[in-house]
Amino acid sequence: MTTIIDIDGSQGEGGGQILRTALSLSMITGKPFRLANIRAGRKKPGLMRQHLVCVQAAQRISNASVQGDELHSQQLEFFPQAIQAGHYDFNIGTAGSTMLVLQTLLPALLLQDKPSRISIQGGTHNPMAPTADFIQQCFLPTISKIGINVEFEVEQAGFFPIGGGKVTATIQPWQNRQSLDLIKRGEVEAIKAYAGVLNLTDDIAKRELAVLQDQLSLSHSQQVYLKGISQGNTAYVAVHTEQHCQLFTALGEMRKSAERVAHDLARGVKNYLKSHAVVDEHLADQLLLPLALGKGGTFTAQCISEHTRTQAAMIQKFLDCEIKFATTIDGTDLITVTTRH
Repeated sequence: MTTIIDIDGSQGEGGGQILRTALSLSMITGKPFRLANIRAGRKKPGLMRQHLVCVQAAQRISNASVQGDELHSQQLEFFPQAIQAGHYDFNIGTAGSTMLVLQTLLPALLLQDKPSRISIQGGTHNPMAPTADFIQQCFLPTISKIGINVEFEVEQAGFFPIGGGKVTATIQPWQNRQSLDLIKRGEVEAIKAYAGVLNLTDDIAKRELAVLQDQLSLSHSQQVYLKGISQGNTAYVAVHTEQHCQLFTALGEMRKSAERVAHDLARGVKNYLKSHAVVDEHLADQLLLPLALGKGGTFTAQCISEHTRTQAAMIQKFLDCEIKFATTIDGTDLITVTTRH
């Protein structure tokens, strides 16, 4: 009889990450789980549309039997079978994050012996999730250092509330696993700023780039052109150092001026440049699972968030690995993932 792993969804920061990580690791290890108090830390607890699509997508690629897979459900049981590589299409049906669905499926599909191609429709630029730009220009290049090869394309951008975005990813089998060493970032080589609007006036992007030019020592600034059916604005800054490219993103908001959006973005970049860390707090929690599945690694992070601690606890429930948090002499947070497989 297979033991079911019991998980309390209210632990740590109590968000959807607990569900997504449980789905990924359950598929990979074949261990079923029972999740209670789903997203108990959120204003609207239970499964929202994008979380339900994560469950349905995981069910589809692993032929799982599931109980509790309905909107607003706060309990879920998931019993995976064998993962099937292949071509898959998923439609969130709202502006829910396509990136979070991708990050749920990616670890399981990487470990198959054939490539997979997935296409996901929904939101590509969401306030509570990594944007498509972050995945494409920061997350995927970083995990390529440990041998992971994913071709990624944004076919259409999608913003809240309409969505209508579409991304495709071709995931190659992970054959050459390497450990990650990102303790020192080296010299800053370039700082590049980008801003784009979708079905709004170009003036917004131009004003954002003007503020970023004023606030940061940019080596390049560029307006990007988005296509899609929704309306939205995104700005992002790439900090290229000898060892890494770290991306900082901001989205336009109702009743928030373009200048304020850019100013807040610039402040985030300046805080990073003042620190000695290689990766920001968001990338830190996203790197834990790939490292735990591969050959581990060590990196410095701008801050160890509650999100990152919750992620580490979840991974260690399923995998035989150790995730340690420490502080270097200069006060930078250091994360080490040691695997035993």
